[in-house]
Amino acid sequence: MILALQASPLQWRSLLDRVSGTLSRYSMCSAGDHVTVAVSGGADSVCLIHILHELAPSLGIELSVAHLNHKLRGMESDGDAEFVRDLAKTMGLSFFYDEVNVLDLGGNLEQAGRDARLAFFRGLPASKIATGHTRSDQAETVIYRLLRGSGTAGLAGILPVAADRRIRPLIDCSRAEVLEYLRSRGLLWREDRSNADLRFARNRIRHEFLPILGPAAETALARTAELARDEEEYWTAEIERLAGDLFTRRPPAILINVDNLYKVPVAVSRRLIRRAISEVKGDLRQIDLFHVDSILALAVEPEGHGRRQAPGIDVFRSFEWLKICLPRSESRWERDYCTPLPIPGEVKVPGQSSKVRVEVAENTNTVMADEGYNTGGGLIDAQWLFGPVELRNWHPGDRFTRPGHANEKIKSLFQVARIPLWDRQGWPVIVAGDRILWARKFGVSSEYAPAAGSTRVLKIVEEESD
Repeated sequence: MILALQASPLQWRSLLDRVSGTLSRYSMCSAGDHVTVAVSGGADSVCLIHILHELAPSLGIELSVAHLNHKLRGMESDGDAEFVRDLAKTMGLSFFYDEVNVLDLGGNLEQAGRDARLAFFRGLPASKIATGHTRSDQAETVIYRLLRGSGTAGLAGILPVAADRRIRPLIDCSRAEVLEYLRSRGLLWREDRSNADLRFARNRIRHEFLPILGPAAETALARTAELARDEEEYWTAEIERLAGDLFTRRPPAILINVDNLYKVPVAVSRRLIRRAISEVKGDLRQIDLFHVDSILALAVEPEGHGRRQAPGIDVFRSFEWLKICLPRSESRWERDYCTPLPIPGEVKVPGQSSKVRVEVAENTNTVMADEGYNTGGGLIDAQWLFGPVELRNWHPGDRFTRPGHANEKIKSLFQVARIPLWDRQGWPVIVAGDRILWARKFGVSSEYAPAAGSTRVLKIVEEESD
């Protein structure tokens, strides 16, 4: 712990005014809000709870304190928790506490800790959750993301107000100002030794890189983040509009016609890719400029098929389409299906939004006269059917005879019809034994089409299921 000498209130009054201005500028909270302050015990969060405690009466807000014990430093972590508990008690504030051993979560330690905190925050009964991020944190974040190859959206850094109730009232204050505030009031806080561990990239930026740039760099980097944020506010609305026109949404996937990507400026196409990834994946975590440009390179290649992967996402190219989706864990054989098809009756196509219906007609002349070209169905002469009829997905090697054509592989028909690769696996066909009677889009096999003398006809219709 650190205890500083008492100093004049004039030295810290300006920081209170600055935070008050930040709260107002970004409309961070309103009278009647319950604001829970995430307090780790470190200097920034301790400063934040003290400032908000002083401002709360004039703001008309209710305060509480929350602490998540990451269990990373043994007794020191437990000591942090007790320090924050005592601080909340001294201030007369409600205290929310939980603990999780972050080491047990596996993966990247920093990311695991962040995920644990966000999960903790989601369970807090508060209107807003205030965290102690400062302008210094903002500068470090901008450098960190710049070195990772982030675009303008990444350079916007830490948002003053996030969509998940989080607010950052200290975002216009430097870490040096925070420490001066604490010292000027003789306030205690806890030091986390891991903040000096140079194995973490952020600590290297804080302790080695930023000091070389000098004191003006922090302000300049924070200003860069603000400018980038303003740019992104415009682009967010513009990309929202374009995505509505250019995305074909097949939850949980998104399809984009590649023509729509290379006909627009690259600044737009990059943002469209990022928007699609964010919508499918739920976030842009670990997605860098390299990943986005790799996907765009796939989109502008000459016609063909291809695949790109990025953290938590799969991207496929087939003909003129790009598909952005979550990685699939099951094999193609686990996606196969074969189900009896009742006559008459209907069956929902497994894993899809359509159903196949079979109708029986005795008045074949009327039915055949009314039946025009229909890519969703066709007519089968029932007299050629022997044994059970089934609906299954297409298999490699399947062959089919379209009216007026020779016997062909269905794979070749896919090429002619430009059916993307991802639509083929579940492509429905109707079979009797090893004979294909009907296939989606290609209709009824010419071998089983009714003739003028047919007495009983089956009408096949594929349509959207209810």
